[in-house]
Amino acid sequence: QVQVTESGGGSVQEGGSLRLSCTFGGSTLNDYSMGWFRQRPGKEREGVACMSWTGTIKRYIDSVKGRFTISRDQARNTLYLQMNDLKSEDTANYFCASLPRDDYCAGSWGQRISSSPLGQGTQVTVSS
Repeated sequence: QVQVTESGGGSVQEGGSLRLSCTFGGSTLNDYSMGWFRQRPGKEREGVACMSWTGTIKRYIDSVKGRFTISRDQARNTLYLQMNDLKSEDTANYFCASLPRDDYCAGSWGQRISSSPLGQGTQVTVSS
């Protein structure tokens, strides 16, 4: 069973930045395709970003394109989500998620990401 430690959330003002981290324990990051989803208050889960196990394919929802970047550090066995120019509508609990290695973030990747949480999430609050 994959175990992760999520961190990096916090409270910032609009326009600010945060970097979320998801560190794997007991398994190797490269064994999976990975992603992040969020759950905003009163809303359904929403896939935010997806990255193939190769690291070469990255997908984002339209509302975060150009502002968020998904990446990984293989040596640290850690997945990241760099979030810049944060907006109040980004306020949510953010979760990292894994997909099978043969999932290359095609089609309805957001739904698949949202169904595969690994940890308890990290809260991001953006104030205007």
